[in-house]
Amino acid sequence: MSYKFKVLVFGDGGVGKTTLINRYLTGLFTQGTITIGVDFHIKTVDIEGKKVTLQIWDFAGEDRFRFLLPSYAKGANGVIFMFDLTRYISLESVNEWLDVFKKSFKEEEEVEEVPMIIVGGKLDLNERRAISRSEAENIASEFQFYDYLECSSKTGENIEEIFNKIARYMMEKAEYI
Repeated sequence: MSYKFKVLVFGDGGVGKTTLINRYLTGLFTQGTITIGVDFHIKTVDIEGKKVTLQIWDFAGEDRFRFLLPSYAKGANGVIFMFDLTRYISLESVNEWLDVFKKSFKEEEEVEEVPMIIVGGKLDLNERRAISRSEAENIASEFQFYDYLECSSKTGENIEEIFNKIARYMMEKAEYI
């Protein structure tokens, strides 16, 4: 039996969302990619012997594209909110992004059913870090994210783990494992 899940990846422009997804899909680091509006990718993974197809929706982070998120968020099974560890302002916008995301749901309870993880990107730039792990973990707790991870698309650190964790959380929420 196979399972299909819709995963949204959103956050401010320039935090590394597209680079994260490209690294996950291809294993390669591609710098300077830009998303206009929304991009869509598919990858099939194995979670505890079960075939899981991830439909990964990559949202442009610029303000002018935020209006797209609510219409594409319908039917989402999981969320990855990404910020840049070297830019504090990219974490401060978490509330705005979640408000935009929530507009696609009729009831608050429906939003709470969607597993969400928060990811701090650009871990390879640790010397320029502006957000401590504990600060980010506090935000993750405050906004009831399932998990907090840090990654580097450049080195590949924790890339697979991010998508495996969100896939596992969605499988658990759907009671498939």
